[in-house]
Amino acid sequence: MADKKKRRRLDLDSEDENEDNRKILPFKKHLKPDSAILSILQDLTDSIQANLNTNKTLTLSDLSLSSTCREVSDLDLSSVQDAIERLILRITQSILSGSGFAFDVPARSNTNQLYVPELDRIVLKDKTSLRPYSNVSTVRKTTITTRILQLVHQLCLKNIHVTKRDLFYTDVKLFQDQTQSDAVLDDVSCLLGCTRSSLNVVASEKGVVVGRLIFSDNGDMIDCTKMGMGGKAIPPNIDRVGDMQSDALFILLVEKDAAYMRLAEDRFYNRFPCIIVTAKGQPDVATRLFLRKMKMELKLPVLALVDSDPYGLKILSVYGCGSKNMSYDSGNLTTPDIKWLGVRPSDLDKYKIPEQCRLPMTEQDIKTGKDLLEEDFVKKNPGWVEELSLMVKTKQKAEIQALSSFGFQYLSEVYLPLKLQQQDWL
Repeated sequence: MADKKKRRRLDLDSEDENEDNRKILPFKKHLKPDSAILSILQDLTDSIQANLNTNKTLTLSDLSLSSTCREVSDLDLSSVQDAIERLILRITQSILSGSGFAFDVPARSNTNQLYVPELDRIVLKDKTSLRPYSNVSTVRKTTITTRILQLVHQLCLKNIHVTKRDLFYTDVKLFQDQTQSDAVLDDVSCLLGCTRSSLNVVASEKGVVVGRLIFSDNGDMIDCTKMGMGGKAIPPNIDRVGDMQSDALFILLVEKDAAYMRLAEDRFYNRFPCIIVTAKGQPDVATRLFLRKMKMELKLPVLALVDSDPYGLKILSVYGCGSKNMSYDSGNLTTPDIKWLGVRPSDLDKYKIPEQCRLPMTEQDIKTGKDLLEEDFVKKNPGWVEELSLMVKTKQKAEIQALSSFGFQYLSEVYLPLKLQQQDWL
């Protein structure tokens, strides 16, 4: 009798535990075996590789836009040095002739940007802005431009790299604020027709990568499965990265550091072979270059996990279509065909995200969302329009961490596997 009571009590405890699991992990019962999901991912990877192998990458020249739009290219140090010296020689000749001097700098304003649907990225048009030294309104910026050219020339001669912060501190009184030296650095790239990395000026390390990737960093082989939960910092000098090898089926691009840490600690990349990368918010140049290099060399699909808010979609668009600030280098910085995996506005109801985990959109959020709906790169994708319209209509947003309301590991154990199983990406 006592044994029967004990068994009954154990059965009840087991039922309670199962009921708790169902409450904590909704939709888990819909998951198929991992082998079925892996088969779906293999088909996606095969499709991406077939497309990359057969489809030629279009250029501005192919579309007869090379005369009306401009793009920069990677130059070696001797070419950058030569370009600077030729520019300074022209300036010297202009001064000696009594004409003074001015820089004819490509304009990077919003009105000089063009979204090209065939390339699916933003490019810079050919309008320029004259900066004469003799004009009071432009004399300071012209002086800063000359100083930056001098500093970059020194880097070419010494064959060394510095950070943007180092560059700023070489002449704090002139630059006053780093945003000013950073902006002129981009102008100098446009002026010389080279990428910013060609100038040997880099940003501080920000992005990190973990998962099924091995690559060489300045000659040292790095195995990203053995870098701990923090992962490997993405090198700021992309030219020192090479020999990429991977058995991953996809690249998972994550907006937030918190979601990245969760997936890294759960070793999600072992259950579903992948490479996980994040720039911890706004994409930096090094992470954008690294992501493109992985995509093009490994020929893997890229799936993006961002917050369900207008800024999450903006971050995704910077990776995919480029930023207006650096549209002159969009050919090197953008990663084609990034798929929006989540968290999407429709997921809030689909996955029954609790109301207390949803946030009301501010007036600025709503304005940003409406502005995005007017962008050509959003209009091109009906799925994006539908999701963004839903967000603006419901006036609700949510972070990736809202999924933690079902359990801290819900993201890696249920949400992402189910998304992959259902091929639920845009």
